[in-house]
Amino acid sequence: MAGDVFDDDPPVSEQHARARKIKRQLAQGPLVKAAGARNQVEGELIQSLLLEHGVPSLLRRTAGFDVPDFLAAGPRDVMVPQSGLETAREVLLQSPDLVQTLPGGAGLGAAPRGGPVNPLALALALGAGLLVLLVIVVVAMAVS
Repeated sequence: MAGDVFDDDPPVSEQHARARKIKRQLAQGPLVKAAGARNQVEGELIQSLLLEHGVPSLLRRTAGFDVPDFLAAGPRDVMVPQSGLETAREVLLQSPDLVQTLPGGAGLGAAPRGGPVNPLALALALGAGLLVLLVIVVVAMAVS
């Protein structure tokens, strides 16, 4: 319709749509680490999960991995405002696959301690050790 008010309204941008999801009471205070991600993609997944619950977040490279050549690889910290930290932890605890991303948890995708040992990896490690020992013995015999 030519005279309709809605004809002149610009389409809502993605940034505007994201900003509308943020709850103001969860956007107060300094940024604190809420979770750790193994890479940028996992970090963005955590960010979108937090945003669905109204928690704004920022993704930054973990200290020591701030190398532009890594591109999307390397660990990331998911930072949230202090007021949104408890909500962020509750959201992440509801997701069993993301519990290990919480600070103080199993770490950045680390394998659980005390789990079963891979027999192939054990055999390869022992074989490599024996090979090194054999080389040392052969070199020692050749020198003397």
